[in-house]
Amino acid sequence: MGSRASTLLREEEIEEIKKETGFSHSQITRLYSRFSSLDKGENGTLSREDFQRIPELAINPLGDRIINAFFPEGEDQVNFRGFMRTLAHFRPIEDNEKNKDPTASEPLNSRTNKLLFAFQLYDLDRDDKISRDELLQVLRMMVGVNISDEQLGSIADRTIQEADQNGDSSISFNEFIKVLEKVDVEQKMSIRFLH
Repeated sequence: MGSRASTLLREEEIEEIKKETGFSHSQITRLYSRFSSLDKGENGTLSREDFQRIPELAINPLGDRIINAFFPEGEDQVNFRGFMRTLAHFRPIEDNEKNKDPTASEPLNSRTNKLLFAFQLYDLDRDDKISRDELLQVLRMMVGVNISDEQLGSIADRTIQEADQNGDSSISFNEFIKVLEKVDVEQKMSIRFLH
C-alpha cells in the first residue's frame, strides 16, 4: 500500500489551482478527497478505468466522450491539476466573475470555454469541425437503438443544414456558437459544487 501522506496537496498548489480554476479552498480539498478515492493505483493520477467506476459516467451515453475530455491527446493518466482544469468548465459563473478585468485570460468556466468543451465532445476526429458522420455517431450514442438510422440521418442533415453558414456541410466552432447563442449554456453546463 502506498502512503497517502506523500500525495497530499501543498498550500501553494491549492493557491495555484484556486487562481487557475476559480474553485474555493474547501471545494479543492473536497474534490481532492474524491480524486484520491478514485485513484485506485494510489499514484496521484487517474486512468480511464478509474473514471469508468463513477456510476453517473458509467450510465451516461456520452460517458466515454466526457472521460476522454479529461485526458490530453496521447495521455492515459490525468493528475489532480488536469482533473480540476476539466471540472472548472462546469463551475457555475458567479455574479462577481462577469465583470472581471478584460485583460485577464478568459476563465475556464466562461461561456466560450463551456461551448468549446461541448463542441469537442462532438468533434470526434479533432479537426475543428463537426461532420455529418460525427454528429450521427454522437446522436447514436445518445439515443441508442430507439430511433432508426433513417431518422437519425434526417436529424443530422437538418442540424447541419441549419447550422452550416459557409456551405462546407459541417459545423465549425463559430457556427456552433451561433446556433447556441440563445441557449443558457452557463446554466445547462454547470454543476453545483459545495462551498
